[in-house]
Amino acid sequence: MIQIKSFTFNILGTNCYLVWDDTQDKCIVCDPGMFREHEEAAVTEFIETKGLTPEAILLTHGHFDHTWGVAYLAGRYGCPVYMGAADKEIARMGMDMFERLEFKKTVPPFDFIPVRDGELLQLGGVDWRVVATPGHSPGGVCYYSETGKVLLSGDTLFAGAIGRSDLMGGDYDVLIRSILEKVMTLPGDTDLFPGHGPASSIARESAVNPFLLPFNEPYSEE
Repeated sequence: MIQIKSFTFNILGTNCYLVWDDTQDKCIVCDPGMFREHEEAAVTEFIETKGLTPEAILLTHGHFDHTWGVAYLAGRYGCPVYMGAADKEIARMGMDMFERLEFKKTVPPFDFIPVRDGELLQLGGVDWRVVATPGHSPGGVCYYSETGKVLLSGDTLFAGAIGRSDLMGGDYDVLIRSILEKVMTLPGDTDLFPGHGPASSIARESAVNPFLLPFNEPYSEE
């Protein structure tokens, strides 16, 4: 059975998820946004207390609040990082921005394996299908487990809200199409685990999310 442990990290309240099948000792870490040392310690303590081994880091997109802890985890456990190719520049800009702002902690550089829409990843004892959902960022993706009925939605879709589209590479119409055509077509009993805020479900968001009402549909010239 699929197991999920959630953490909320850094000044922006980014959700980080550890996901594994309870019949195995491997897990994945999604969006490790650990900023402080005690946040890094919280993740590693849980992993090692449970006897888990991170098999991969899955990134829903390249914004700094989702990638702060990537280099730390990848260095500690030697696991590969997966991310949408189109977010390479987004991730690099996060590193440069924090150097310019002279933050006490920058975003260390990291290598990643690019993922593509529809790709199947067998990681942490779970089959994940990559769902490309650009709009919040050019290379944004969600990770969907059909058997586990779980969607790691990053900053594409939240409980009662959607991701912002006013950052570099963002596009409101593209984001809405991604949500309506790629996310809301999933089964209603799919549990939604977003990049910020509480968990939800596809059925709940279909019923109550104000951003998914008809007047918010993308602009069309037809």
